Amino acid sequence: MSAKTNAEVVIDGKVYTLSGYENEEYLQKVAAYINNKIAEFDDMDEYKHLPGNMKSTLIELNIADDYFKAKALVEKLEGDIENKDKEIYDLKHDLISNQVKTENAEASMKELEAQNKELLLNKARLEATLEESLLDGKKPVKKSAHASKGANDSSDK
Repeated sequence: MSAKTNAEVVIDGKVYTLSGYENEEYLQKVAAYINNKIAEFDDMDEYKHLPGNMKSTLIELNIADDYFKAKALVEKLEGDIENKDKEIYDLKHDLISNQVKTENAEASMKELEAQNKELLLNKARLEATLEESLLDGKKPVKKSAHASKGANDSSDK
């Protein structure tokens, strides 16, 4: 634990010695906050005419109000952080899931590309075989003299 700190502060024109485990700068900051609250009320005409104990109670109520509002804000922000953390977790989970899907799709695509390449090679082989078969089965046809003459005869008529 840190050592206890004593700090002389001025609150509402009076000197007080504050003690605590916080540093002196923090204790001065607390005193400045109290002085600002007192100054806020000192500016109100209604406040000036109240008895001292009522003034103190109003300042205490105002400080308590600040505290509860700050506490509610902290709770809201903590809830927001918790929601953001859950959202980040969900997004990371989605990202990992999508990465796995992408890897699977890429592997599937490579497999399909290999199959496609093999099918294209088989197609080329089959086409070559078919072409050879057609060429081997067909012999070039020579024009016969009779066919030529018949064509000439019909043109003479």
